[in-house]
Amino acid sequence: MAVPKKKTSKAKSRSRRASNWRLTAPARSVCPQCREAKLPHVVCPGCGWYKGRTAIDVD
Repeated sequence: MAVPKKKTSKAKSRSRRASNWRLTAPARSVCPQCREAKLPHVVCPGCGWYKGRTAIDVD
């Protein structure tokens, strides 16, 4: 069985684990109808527009 020649330091192993903890801001796009920021591939919460038509009725 393979055995490591040197001990992996705490900093090395913790930084490797910490790379998965990064938080990134969700992607944003602009609604072509009302120019409000929205998530891509989601109905616009401001006007209800999606894929060139009104998908939901927003009051």
